[in-house]
Amino acid sequence: MDVNHFIPHLIELRSRVIQCGTLVLLLFLALFYIDDYLYTWIAKPLLTQLPAGSAIIATEVTSTFTVPMKLAWILSLFFAIPYLLYQLWVFIAPGLYQTEKKLFLPFLLASTFLFYLGVGFAYFIICPMALGFFATCAPTGVSVMTDIGAYLNFVLGVLFAGGVAFQVPVITLAMIKTKWITVEQLSYLRPYIIVGAFVVGMILTPPDVISQILLALPMWGLFEVGLLLAKYLNTSKSTEKD
Repeated sequence: MDVNHFIPHLIELRSRVIQCGTLVLLLFLALFYIDDYLYTWIAKPLLTQLPAGSAIIATEVTSTFTVPMKLAWILSLFFAIPYLLYQLWVFIAPGLYQTEKKLFLPFLLASTFLFYLGVGFAYFIICPMALGFFATCAPTGVSVMTDIGAYLNFVLGVLFAGGVAFQVPVITLAMIKTKWITVEQLSYLRPYIIVGAFVVGMILTPPDVISQILLALPMWGLFEVGLLLAKYLNTSKSTEKD
């Protein structure tokens, strides 16, 4: 094996990693400057659901500094995703065949868009309803005072779950495109996939029925969208061949 053959690739990889790291660092510095505003924004779904006299509290001495900083780091990565994926694409594209490029790039773009869409759905739909449910579950005489660190972890988990759940159409199309499974087989497995969507919703979301359903139903719907797209693409190919 010629080690010298890999040196230019390693140098290029190092350069792209530095560029990605620089962008993330710059975003972090900008976001850390407004971290108070960012935490207020991320806490809005809870603040609007809390009963009178309730509040978000800090139970650790350092959490008033470390929690907003953690949020700034995560948001910097979140906003940098398109650029990070672009750098990944530019690095691996020269090593792909033309057919692989045509297949990989649309899946990459669709996956990114659906991830952001899933995060938005989780923030604007799932979080308010789930948090409203939990706020009403407090026993009489118990004041709801959520720790800022615990709340951030909860919200980030729900947002990530939403982004992952919205990858269903991409996964469905990828399985069919790679001939791992056929459209007919997926159609036959529909009842099991619906049950699986509710199981995944139960695993990824907080332990309440509302948020589980709110995540499972879009997963089911997105599976149907992926199936319809696969059927359409197969029909288009058959027509072109004829």
